[in-house]
Amino acid sequence: MAGGTRPARILVTGGSGQVGEALTRTLVGLGEIYAPGRGELDLADADSIRRAMREFRPSWVVNAGAHTAVDKAESEAELAFAINATAPGVIAEEAKSVGAAVIHFSTDYVFDGTKEGAYVETDATGPLGVYGKSKLAGEAALGESGIPYFVFRTSWVYGATGKNFMLSILRLAREREHLRIVADQHGAPTWSYDLARMTAHVIGRFEELAGRSKSTVEGVTRPVSGIYHASGAGETSWYGFARAAIAELQRLEPGTKLATLEAITTAEYPTPAKRPLNSRMDCEKLERVLGWRMPEWRGSLRLAMCEVRR
Repeated sequence: MAGGTRPARILVTGGSGQVGEALTRTLVGLGEIYAPGRGELDLADADSIRRAMREFRPSWVVNAGAHTAVDKAESEAELAFAINATAPGVIAEEAKSVGAAVIHFSTDYVFDGTKEGAYVETDATGPLGVYGKSKLAGEAALGESGIPYFVFRTSWVYGATGKNFMLSILRLAREREHLRIVADQHGAPTWSYDLARMTAHVIGRFEELAGRSKSTVEGVTRPVSGIYHASGAGETSWYGFARAAIAELQRLEPGTKLATLEAITTAEYPTPAKRPLNSRMDCEKLERVLGWRMPEWRGSLRLAMCEVRR
C-alpha cells in the first residue's frame, strides 16, 4: 500500500518485450498492473505517453520499453533519441504531477569500455554509438527532473522470448556446422526474469516502507534515488556466453548435432555501431542500498534454458 492508503498502481512500458513480458508476470500481486500495447502508449509519441499516464495515474512507472537495435540506431538516430531520451523526460514530467516513482532500464553501452576493471556508477561515461548516447540522455532527463527514480544499468539481456543473443545462438547452433563468435568483449549476461524479480523486490520494499512510515512512495524513494548497476554476477565474453548456452543445450539434448565454435576478435566482425570491449559493471551499490544481489549468470542461463524448452 502506498502510504497505507491505496494499492500500488504500476504502469509498465514495453510490455511485449523480453523484460516487459517478464515484468508483467512477476509484478502480479503487488497491485494493479497496466501494460499498454503500442497502440495505447507509443514511446515515440509524447502525447500518447501523457494520455496513458493521466488516465491510469500510476504510483510507479517501470519503463522497460526502448529502442534496443544497436546497429540500426546508427541510421535511426532521431527515432532512437525519441524513444530512449525524450520519452523518459516526458514520463518524468507526468510522474511529477501524480507523485509517481520511475524505474528505468539503461545500459552498459553508456561507457566506452576502456576501463581495466568493473565500472561503478560514478565512473565517467563515454558512449561509442547512437544507442549508448540516447540511453545516456534518457538517464540525464530523469536525473534532472527532480522526481524519485531508479536507473538500472544492465547488460547483455536475454530471455525465453523476443530477439536476443541466446535465442539466436541456439537457433544457429542447430542450423549451422560452425559459428564464429567475438571473444574480446567482456561483460555479464543478464536474464530478463532476474531483472523482473529485482524490480518486484524494489517496488515491494518501498511500498512496505511507505505503509509502515505512513508516508508516500515518493517520500520513501527520494533519499535513495539515482543510478544503480544491475547485471548478472560474474563475467564472460560473447564467446563464453555462446559456449555455455550450447553446452547446456547439448546436455539437454545429447543426441542433437550442434555447431562448433571459433573465437574471433571484434576487428574480425565489423558492425555499424562500435561496442565497448569492457562491459563489466560493479553491482555492490545495488546490494548495499537496495538489498538485492544479482544472481550468477551461469545459474540463470540454466534456468532460462529450461524455460525455453517448455
